[in-house]
Amino acid sequence: MRHLLSLLVVTSALTATAHAATVMPLDRATILAGSPFDMKVEFKGVVKEGDVAVTINGKPAAEVLGQPVEFIEKEDGVEASAIRIHGGHILAPGSYKVEAKAGDETKAVTWEVYGTPATAKAKNIIFLLGDGMTVANRTGARIMSKGMTEGKANGRLAMDDLDHMAFVGTSSTNSIATDSANTMSAYMTGHKSAINALGVYADRTKDSFDDPKVETIAEALRRTTKKSVGIVVTSEVEDATPAAVVSHTRKRADKPEIVDMLFKVKPDVLLGGGSAYFLPQSTPGSKRKDDKNYIQMFQGAGYALATDKGELETAKGSNQEKLLGLFHTGNMDFMLDRGFLKKGTVSKFPNQPGLVEMTEIALDRLSKNPEGFFLMVEGSCIDKASHPMDFERSMIDTIEFDKAVGVAREFQRTHPDTLIVTTADHTHGISIIGTIDDDKPGTEMREKVGVYADAGFPNYEDKDGDGYPDRVDVSRRLAIFAADFPDYYETFRPKVDGPFEPAVQNEKKEYVANEAYKNVPGAVFREGNLPRSADTAVHAVDDVVLQAAGPGAEEFKGYMEESDIYRVLADAFALAPAKN
Repeated sequence: MRHLLSLLVVTSALTATAHAATVMPLDRATILAGSPFDMKVEFKGVVKEGDVAVTINGKPAAEVLGQPVEFIEKEDGVEASAIRIHGGHILAPGSYKVEAKAGDETKAVTWEVYGTPATAKAKNIIFLLGDGMTVANRTGARIMSKGMTEGKANGRLAMDDLDHMAFVGTSSTNSIATDSANTMSAYMTGHKSAINALGVYADRTKDSFDDPKVETIAEALRRTTKKSVGIVVTSEVEDATPAAVVSHTRKRADKPEIVDMLFKVKPDVLLGGGSAYFLPQSTPGSKRKDDKNYIQMFQGAGYALATDKGELETAKGSNQEKLLGLFHTGNMDFMLDRGFLKKGTVSKFPNQPGLVEMTEIALDRLSKNPEGFFLMVEGSCIDKASHPMDFERSMIDTIEFDKAVGVAREFQRTHPDTLIVTTADHTHGISIIGTIDDDKPGTEMREKVGVYADAGFPNYEDKDGDGYPDRVDVSRRLAIFAADFPDYYETFRPKVDGPFEPAVQNEKKEYVANEAYKNVPGAVFREGNLPRSADTAVHAVDDVVLQAAGPGAEEFKGYMEESDIYRVLADAFALAPAKN
């Protein structure tokens, strides 16, 4: 039954210069019934506490939201006042018109508070995200992995046959563009936010930890269920996407603090890179500025520890319920380097597990909980290769990500009460336009690009049947280019000697084409179309593709915002069951 709560009225005998500038949560916010959130009203001027009254339906806000009102006469670093309510919640679903009045001016927003079915549809959710994965990544991965004959793919990716689909808009609250932080935060909280923000509405103060908080899915599961939580990534575990599962900060760069937030929530399985932020400052390679040893703290909390592939396999058989795996001080290496070329930092971290192995072990561990689990798996390095336009690395990481989707689908076959969701957090301006054929005559690589009928088909092979092309530097390969780029030298070749660095900084602190590639035969200088402050390609604003299968997947359809995705997850788990 839907209920209408009367207006939240913020009144004040103020001058017009002190009217309400912003009400958070913002207009059209969708809020899970019972989920704690911070409310904030920011005024444009300084007012006195006695001039402000906050009521909801004529009643004190503290009575309705269950928390006291805090008045801030002058915010830190801001010549203006604000009202805050920490950790309030609304139990009754409905449409809520919120008004903030100051003098003759009124700021009005509308919130929708929603409940969920009384009974859960799914016991488990596996949420798989290919960071920066575009349609071109999927197409390229399919061609390189499966091959193509007479215009038809010779096989399908695991994600291709997930039977429900939606397009997802990724814009942030302060820009049509986006980054991984606010997009994944919207997936994991149901609230859109600003670029770089995690689990908060971005306010105007400098402190990155005082912004109005909203509940993350991990916190909601801890509050309402006994389900396990798992995070598996190839990035640092403090990076934006994994951090969004648990974190609250305006700045995704607050990685030492994000480790503390991970420790507070304690995901049952946490696998990836980023050990530098777990180690005390006295340890070589540490990026902390204190003496906290989070590896010891996690171990003290009952976690089995793994630092390489062998230890991960050993930990799999341990009796400890929780598992921490940290396999690199920073981001783990690309699959092309880890699995094949042994470039990058593989010589320093030679025994890193892959995303497939980590996903298998996470599912094995999490599925032991009879209450079920939520597992987030990220193919992190698709994005990290797409930025420097290192397209073969990006495609190989997409294949690895799809193999992790295959692991999830295999699990679902024996656990049909599992919902699988596969999506991306944003796109890149990447397109496949044809092929590059080294056997064409001449030395100009540009003339070796084939389009339309001249493109033919690439000649990748997979003779060992592992699902990866045996080589990426074949004689006729995919022609992949970016729509956005800094100054750089296009070599028209895979970067098999090591990860690509297209632009470097000059003495003016501007990014210019990296002359290390200038003398590659056939290389072409491309004048960038991005500001000179950009050293790599950037995210695109294009919608991402979401596909899903399993109980609750039918709710994914048409066009959706990232914040809508959380509502489907909440429905599947019945996180706010309707009361009779």
